Amino acid sequence: MYGGWRGSGGVRNLVLALALIGLLYLFFTARSGQNARLSLWAPSGGAAPASISNAVPGGLFGVAKSHNLGDDSRPQGNPLGVHNTVITQGYGVGSHAPAAVWGAVDLAIDGDGDGVADPAATMKHPIYATQSGVAALTPNSWPAGNHIWVANNQYRTGYSHLDSFVVTDGQAVYPGDMIGYVGSTGQSSGPHLDYQVWVMQGGEWVNQNPLDFGAL
Repeated sequence: MYGGWRGSGGVRNLVLALALIGLLYLFFTARSGQNARLSLWAPSGGAAPASISNAVPGGLFGVAKSHNLGDDSRPQGNPLGVHNTVITQGYGVGSHAPAAVWGAVDLAIDGDGDGVADPAATMKHPIYATQSGVAALTPNSWPAGNHIWVANNQYRTGYSHLDSFVVTDGQAVYPGDMIGYVGSTGQSSGPHLDYQVWVMQGGEWVNQNPLDFGAL
């Protein structure tokens, strides 16, 4: 009888576990949208993609080269383009850890001069490319929401949680070109831009601290 009770309890626990998994799946599906895709912001396996060719079907190396993108390939400057930009989450901490996979800075606008982010001023603020490259768009992804890569052979920059895009997939862009608007799509607690910088080293993309490229 004791053994039978343990057996029935094991079945019950299995059923409860399967039910919980189902509820979690429904929750994240609802949060991310019915047609959501896993974001290229970070791969599902937890390791950074070896190259943009693996991350984007067809790759971007040949496309970038065909556009004769020049010496402005290195990321530089603030993607929000204004002096009253503030950091709401730093590099390699919180949801940006470990930095090798999730490294980024979260940027927002201080609209009233109190030194902290202002959601109203941040929402739908223009976002500008900080390098030359080819745009790869991933709409309605999870956790990055509406996401853009700008990539060339040497560098790529990532822009997450956008409200909307103003470039098209495969479009060549240059530093200062507007590429979208700040939003709060995907896994986001409020309007901000998650901004990443990666450099190609030894045939692999290596995450960098955007502050070393003048992001603020």
